[in-house]
Amino acid sequence: MNAFAGTPAYYRRFRPGVPVALAVLLDRAAPTSSPRRLLDIGSGPGLVVHALRQYFDDLVAVDAQRLQLRHALAEDFLPPEGWQPHLVTCGRVFHWLNQPRFLDRLSEYLAPDGVVAVFSDRSLWTAGTAWQQAAREVVQDFLGEQRKAGDGVFSTQGPPYEEVLRASSFSHVTSAVVPVRRQWTISQVLGYLYSASFAAPHLFGDRRDAFEVVVANALTPFADSGVLTEDNAFTVLTARRPHAHEGR
Repeated sequence: MNAFAGTPAYYRRFRPGVPVALAVLLDRAAPTSSPRRLLDIGSGPGLVVHALRQYFDDLVAVDAQRLQLRHALAEDFLPPEGWQPHLVTCGRVFHWLNQPRFLDRLSEYLAPDGVVAVFSDRSLWTAGTAWQQAAREVVQDFLGEQRKAGDGVFSTQGPPYEEVLRASSFSHVTSAVVPVRRQWTISQVLGYLYSASFAAPHLFGDRRDAFEVVVANALTPFADSGVLTEDNAFTVLTARRPHAHEGR
């Protein structure tokens, strides 16, 4: 069973989308060619495409999950002959890829002045507010201390993304941070958890109802009129090939 089995329906409903400020940043980072083309990697239900579609004339969305949009592994994907994207987005997905292999393949078809953007916010597993820590502790009580990835275990992160990008053809890298504040209900937090590989619904088996009760009890003391507030941020790396005078 893959890491995201049983999660797509929850992903569509409960994963936060891309904030306007991040969409504007990505629009400004990409060249203004015409027709302007976007390739979204690991698109899932299309949250990135939805946020950026107004800025592009031609869009392709790729995902490894058969239940999601266009089915293909990012490392193997080749666009139609002659189709060169001007912006390639990797939102919340870069850690799942064979990064050097993906970037090597991308160098074969990205437009000469094209940009690859790698960005993610903190997941509930890594975020640090008190209520998020409480929810994570409940997941660990039910599923174990180690972070799950479906039926497996989440692998340790490799080198920093910026280091990986600088070692590729896209060695001119710019970084930015886009803050975002969100408000959640307890039922939305549960839906988010079920969208994640570390708390996929099938992992709880016949203890799923008990899990939901314990999460609700753990989060209720933190809720203000039923609302849980989160301050998060997207870390954004945009990378392109260096111009001749810049070197590597």
